Amino acid sequence: MKKYGKTRNVRRYKSYGMKIVLTIMAGSIACLFLMPMVITVVNSFMTEQEIQTNYGMIFSEKNGRFISETVNLKLIPDWVSLEQYFTVLMKSPDYLMKLWNSLFLVVPIVIFQLIVGCLAAYGFANMRGKGIAMIFFGYIVLMLMPYQVTLVPNYLVAKWMNLIDTNWAIWFPGIFAPFSVYLLTKYMKRIPWEIVEAAEMDGAGQWQIFYHIVVPVCKGAIASCAILIFIDYWNMVEQPVVMFSNANFHPLSVFLSKIQTEDIGIAFAAAVVYMLPVTLIFLYGEDYLIDGIASQGSIK
Repeated sequence: MKKYGKTRNVRRYKSYGMKIVLTIMAGSIACLFLMPMVITVVNSFMTEQEIQTNYGMIFSEKNGRFISETVNLKLIPDWVSLEQYFTVLMKSPDYLMKLWNSLFLVVPIVIFQLIVGCLAAYGFANMRGKGIAMIFFGYIVLMLMPYQVTLVPNYLVAKWMNLIDTNWAIWFPGIFAPFSVYLLTKYMKRIPWEIVEAAEMDGAGQWQIFYHIVVPVCKGAIASCAILIFIDYWNMVEQPVVMFSNANFHPLSVFLSKIQTEDIGIAFAAAVVYMLPVTLIFLYGEDYLIDGIASQGSIK
């Protein structure tokens, strides 16, 4: 009996030790992933002079005169300054204009891609046959292709339709992207269709079934799709660069990809402003995101 108790205690200690080790490893990995964001936020509150003093070696030209011989990584600024944010939000309208460009490009894509995705997914989930399966397989093939592969055909079609330098050149490929169709179709196929058949027997039409039964059941998947779509298109760079010849139409993501060494402090502040919508949306919709990806379709 004592031997059994000792063995049980050893196993318990090993289990606790393994949990501690895994927790430390997970915390270390989380810190590594969060470190760039933390450095960006901290540097956005530094003065331009302090940034150049700490990181002048990185942002100076190769043959230029370095301000510091080594990089001084600091997590606490010597003097908290809001000058960068004042410049981004008040003094320079160019940054705010690019932020609004990002919103004008992304929000319609999120809304209308969800509408198209819900309707198409309902059709794929409700219909059977080899033809439907082949069309859905085509959606999967398109989803697996990187956007860089379809960028040239999209550009040629947009040029043929005289949509270059208009938001429609970005909206059309985004609205009819296959991602939401695929994810919502997989979710809708898990819905117990006996309930749909019962609604049909009660005289409900397809629109009533879609609006009152299918959409409420899939609200978690729809919310997760909205979050993922917003994050994906909020970070787009190649599409605006190719579709817009006028730099005034570029979103803030394109500006951040062209950081100028003389405006590095302003770039840090602009990056924080740029990260804020995505971070807030993710934190607010985290439960919906997990539910939409991991859970099975069901009706409470």
